[in-house]
Amino acid sequence: MSETVLLVGGGGREHAIARALAGDCDLYACASNRNPGIASLASGFEAIDETDVEAVVDYAAAVEADLAVIGPEAALEAGVADALGDAGVYTFGPGAESARIETDKAFQRRFMRDNDVPGCPEFETFTDMEAACDYIDAADGDLAVKPAGLTGGKGVKVIGDQVTAEEAKAYLRDSDYERVVLEERLVGEEFTVQAFVANGDVRPTPAVQDHKRAYEGDEGPNTGGMGSYSDADRTLPFMTDADYEAAVDVLEATVDALPEYKGVLYGQFMLTADGVKVVEFNARFGDPEAMNTLPVLSTPFIDVLTAARDGESLPDLAFDDRATVCKYAVPEGYPTNPTAGAKIEVDEESVRQAAESAGESGDAILFYASVDERDDGLYTTTSRSFAVVGLAGTIADAETIAEAALSGADEGFHVRHDIGTADLVQSRVDHVAELRD
Repeated sequence: MSETVLLVGGGGREHAIARALAGDCDLYACASNRNPGIASLASGFEAIDETDVEAVVDYAAAVEADLAVIGPEAALEAGVADALGDAGVYTFGPGAESARIETDKAFQRRFMRDNDVPGCPEFETFTDMEAACDYIDAADGDLAVKPAGLTGGKGVKVIGDQVTAEEAKAYLRDSDYERVVLEERLVGEEFTVQAFVANGDVRPTPAVQDHKRAYEGDEGPNTGGMGSYSDADRTLPFMTDADYEAAVDVLEATVDALPEYKGVLYGQFMLTADGVKVVEFNARFGDPEAMNTLPVLSTPFIDVLTAARDGESLPDLAFDDRATVCKYAVPEGYPTNPTAGAKIEVDEESVRQAAESAGESGDAILFYASVDERDDGLYTTTSRSFAVVGLAGTIADAETIAEAALSGADEGFHVRHDIGTADLVQSRVDHVAELRD
């Protein structure tokens, strides 16, 4: 008997989730934007704001959903998982209280400290912005300034990297943040490990490296993520197996302290001269990282969901031995002043041709993201528009495929073409080698 699954969310991450599920269940979806990639895979698609708890629950009842998967963090913070659970729909995503591991950065750091979760930097939390400014003045080294709440990955300012101490203080004084976290600046190479979690089990996935800065060479403002890559095994070229295991140890310690947690636990880590440190946790798949991980997951994702619901051990995960490179196409002006409401065309033929040319072990996949399909065509929103993912035996070959797939992107889009290139990857390897000396 086929399961009926409701997917909440309409971005690139959710398109990747839909693609991982569609052939193995009866899929329905709801989101505030109509994502054409998701709509093409689903039996039904309803326009519902992801944080409209009552409307999501009503739609789940209307489609007789057995299971639900929540993509965006705002829906978790709003309590959508709690409400669906109360309505009898098992939801692969944490309730609002457990989701505070992402949605409240002050809680996140105190949780780590109180539960001896490894990798926690030195930090303090503030509700008084002047007191926070005084802390910056007294600090011996550079600090990261983090709003406690959700900011879409764009609220953090790092002294000594993005801003000066004076600029950081001005940022705090000009903000309307109720709480902020100030913590030691972590220097090193960032990477992500995501894990499926339920019933006390932690099933980690391969490491991924995202690229937050808007422009090539890691320049410009922070974004939600311009693209990412993974290697053909569980590590990245600048990591050792021991680094990966240290990250998994952090995830396992976190779940030990949050035994009711279910869903995806995303750890963003910094590989420093002193080992693996935690930058932050997310309570859901990363975007773009889901688009690296799910296409190479050979274990059916539906098997993870049903085991979680049925109180069984989660299946051991198997992955294809392929590298991936994901590159986003974003509206001109993103993230500071993006062009929204522009009618666009996405050249699917370029992606198909890239896939056909990739050879037996290669592939190219198009993921629609924050676009809105209307009766007269496809329109941009204020966020990332679509992504392409190249898959191959090596990062270099995957990057070549991704670039070929993007060849049809028109002048209205900006792409970070350096993601996954040999030069950029080698610069990460060299950086870590310097740190380890």
